[in-house]
Amino acid sequence: MIPNKTIVIDDAVPYAHELFSHLGHVITLPGKEITRDSLKTADALIVRSRTQVNQALLENTPVEFVGSTVVGLDHIDQVYLQQQNIEFYSAQGCNANSVAEYVITNIVNLAVSKGFELAGTRLAIIGVGHVGKRVADKAAALDMTLLLNDPPRVEQENLTGFVDLDTALSADIITVHTPLNYDGPHPTHHLLSADKLRRIQPHQIIINAARGGIIDEQAWSKTPTAANIIDCWENEPNIDETLYQTALIATPHIAGHALDAKIAGSQMVFSALCQYWHTEPVIDWPSILPTPPDLIQPSFTGKLETDLKALLAQCYQPEKDDLAIRTNNMIETHKKYEYYRRHYPIHREWHQHRVQKTGHKLFDNCLYSLGFKLI
Repeated sequence: MIPNKTIVIDDAVPYAHELFSHLGHVITLPGKEITRDSLKTADALIVRSRTQVNQALLENTPVEFVGSTVVGLDHIDQVYLQQQNIEFYSAQGCNANSVAEYVITNIVNLAVSKGFELAGTRLAIIGVGHVGKRVADKAAALDMTLLLNDPPRVEQENLTGFVDLDTALSADIITVHTPLNYDGPHPTHHLLSADKLRRIQPHQIIINAARGGIIDEQAWSKTPTAANIIDCWENEPNIDETLYQTALIATPHIAGHALDAKIAGSQMVFSALCQYWHTEPVIDWPSILPTPPDLIQPSFTGKLETDLKALLAQCYQPEKDDLAIRTNNMIETHKKYEYYRRHYPIHREWHQHRVQKTGHKLFDNCLYSLGFKLI
């Protein structure tokens, strides 16, 4: 018997009915179409990033639990939830691996197209939290030289071996992975300001797969670089045309959209809701998941960058996500941006892929360190 509870869930949450239905009546809606009227009988609300959860949405509704299956927090008014004694859970870290794989895939592709070796290339990771740590681990497996920057962690954990922001901005490749915040001791809004971006040289590469607004977009669009890889933008989906035209790879905030990341976020929120409602979880849905990807039989030429690019292309190709929204008409691009996010094709994280060993120990060890299943 289904409990007398109602759960409203963003319809972009995968397997929402299968996962949550034993907890109550599940209603799925597009994230932007979740309104106060939608929540008149709702006991719980499960969202991704497209629903602004605040007083305007929740006032005079019976919602007692809000779960977010994504890691960003800028769409959640946590102060209001706390004031109203509404339980809140955020699936922090759920998509960290997916985002890290997006970053590393792009770096490998750039190594081939730009003709540089990964070993010894200096990679600055600004923000070494859930995602930044994963990027660091994978980059270390490729013998890249890491410049880690995270003042809050350095202060709180008394860490050594980190660098200041100016030193980080001297790296060959710069990737940002901080949260977006506007105040406190370490605000990150326009962390890479116009002044900081003046230090950037034309041979450098900048990647933003964190949050729009961490980099001053107006200044970034005027900064010559070897390549811009951009997944996160201010004013999504109405992204800035000038910056968009600078991007070698421009994607619609999908770096964390691997199926496994979405499922992880859903499971984390599901577990939290079960705990909040003191209900034993029923997990009978994994049998409906897609079959595992086919065995990959990699080629081996001895050139790490080329061999790795060929293998990674069998898992995920960021250029396809770029082409899915790229047009000469920004109005069309804005429309495609949101549509593609809602109809994103399935791809799996590396740990879901089985790879035939090549017999070359260094290459096989590298693949194992990146997370692949070697057989």
